[in-house]
Amino acid sequence: MNTIILAAQQQSQGGGYGMLIMMVVVFAIMYFFMIRPQQKQQKKIREFQNSLKEGARVVIGQGIYGTVRKVDIASGTVDVEIARGTVVTVDKNGVFAAAAAGETK
Repeated sequence: MNTIILAAQQQSQGGGYGMLIMMVVVFAIMYFFMIRPQQKQQKKIREFQNSLKEGARVVIGQGIYGTVRKVDIASGTVDVEIARGTVVTVDKNGVFAAAAAGETK
């Protein structure tokens, strides 16, 4: 009976390394399939926001299409014309993407 208990204790002591390796593998998979692509996408959006120019067709936060009329670098805002004569001021971080080439006004 004592030999069975000693054998069970010895097996459980070596199991910690296997669990540690498994945790590292799971984290690596999460990093390469979830975290890294999201960071790349955020970097691409930031680069787009920093390169905004007047006259560019953009999509702002709520899916509203418009044309950039003025970029104020000091305050971090962008004036976007969403309809003829209707200009709204949005935070530069609220502009997400360039409008599709086939989209009409």
